[in-house]
Amino acid sequence: MNTAHIRLEHLYTDLRNRMVQLREQHEPVTQSRNIVEQALLDGEAHYGINTGFGALANKRISDDELAKLQQNILLSHACGMGEPVPPDITRLMMQLKIQSLSLGYSGVSEETFLQLLKLEENGILPWIPSRGSVGASGDLAPLAHMCLPLIGRGDVWDDSNSARVPAAAILEAKGIEPISLQAKDGLALINGTQMMAAYGAFVLERTHVLQREADLLAAMSLEALQGSAAPFDKRIHSIRPHHGQQIVASNIRKLLEGSEILTSHRDCGKVQDPYSLRCVPQVHGASRDALDYSRRCIETELNSVTDNPLVFEQGDILSGGNFHGQPLALAMDFAAIALAELGSISERRTYLLLEGHDGLPKLLMHDTGVNSGFMIPQYTAAALVSENKVLCHPASVDSIPTSLGQEDHVSMGSISAFKLLSVLRNVERVLAVELLTSAQALDFRGELSPGNGVALSHKTLRKEIKHAVRDYEVRNDLDLCADILRSGTLLKAVEDELGPLN
Repeated sequence: MNTAHIRLEHLYTDLRNRMVQLREQHEPVTQSRNIVEQALLDGEAHYGINTGFGALANKRISDDELAKLQQNILLSHACGMGEPVPPDITRLMMQLKIQSLSLGYSGVSEETFLQLLKLEENGILPWIPSRGSVGASGDLAPLAHMCLPLIGRGDVWDDSNSARVPAAAILEAKGIEPISLQAKDGLALINGTQMMAAYGAFVLERTHVLQREADLLAAMSLEALQGSAAPFDKRIHSIRPHHGQQIVASNIRKLLEGSEILTSHRDCGKVQDPYSLRCVPQVHGASRDALDYSRRCIETELNSVTDNPLVFEQGDILSGGNFHGQPLALAMDFAAIALAELGSISERRTYLLLEGHDGLPKLLMHDTGVNSGFMIPQYTAAALVSENKVLCHPASVDSIPTSLGQEDHVSMGSISAFKLLSVLRNVERVLAVELLTSAQALDFRGELSPGNGVALSHKTLRKEIKHAVRDYEVRNDLDLCADILRSGTLLKAVEDELGPLN
């Protein structure tokens, strides 16, 4: 087996390097194809090679119709509907399909493999309707749409990724001839979990930064609210040693180092802070642990073969169930819940910032009445948090039999995937609200400096967004805060000075 390993933390670099490598060397593809060619000569029935598919597995196909069979599987399965898969995720889908085929257990023809590589190299991104997969025999309909351009059919994105155009026109413009599929090719192309895995990889790669940004925002809100640093004492977390909890407490301690604000009210007599401040390590930490599990699952999938049947070195061609999306469905449902909780506790901290505690003006403006201050951004955060509660209903507990009962249990992992991306986008926006309001609140803390990490974060944001003294169109600043978080520039500014957070 090829030992090239795609790491989620270095997802885009690893995949880009892998694509370059495979253009030069893909011997496992050739070897597995030789086994398929030999199987075609033995006179026996081999599922998906010289038989029908799914409920039609018992239908034997004559030799002169094998190529037509493989083309037909793309045409018949390309029945997706709905809005398209985003181009960035489509690119991941293609790269993950190429990666899976390259491991040498699918028996795809070299011509088909190289055509897929050629489309990827030329930046030709198929236009893929997102709905139609039940996450069982893999993502059949989406992958069929993804692979239609190989044979000059279907649609692709234009050069600006803003409109769909016929694949045949783009191939002609780039001088790429459509190919004819050979035995096993069509089935190898559409069997697999690459759409689910691409969504999961896209989101969970992002969470490496997002979870640290959540810690940073919690520290900003803690300082703005003059909360206590005592709940982050290392001794507390050493006697409940959940890994994520310990990491978050350590991050907060690092961000608060050098705080004059915390020192100034150390003996103020306040006994305890609300949970959204005091329990940040426990809540953020639990989400981290859940996301770690989900990332491990997705990374395993990135380096797996999810085709059927599978071709092995000894000449065996075995049917199994590696295409079933249940591992991904459960992991992505879990990840959605974990992300939603980061948003939920963030919204509660935003609410505290508006209440007027410890010298902060209510709604974070002095002249309220004529001004509403930051009242309504909290509404937006509350709406997004509530939407996430609906989206976090697990898709993986559902199943509807397909293929006339042959596929009698399905994962619905594609729905887990779509929901996970929606939850991520909502959480980014909720955190954007906290970023804007915590920075506004810190402005009222006078000459006292917050912790070094919080001060760097506040200073970085203030280069882009100014303090508000009267009502204005807040949406633009909220969008900018979301973009800043999405780009990772806020965290980078902090880590460049303090060293990396965990």
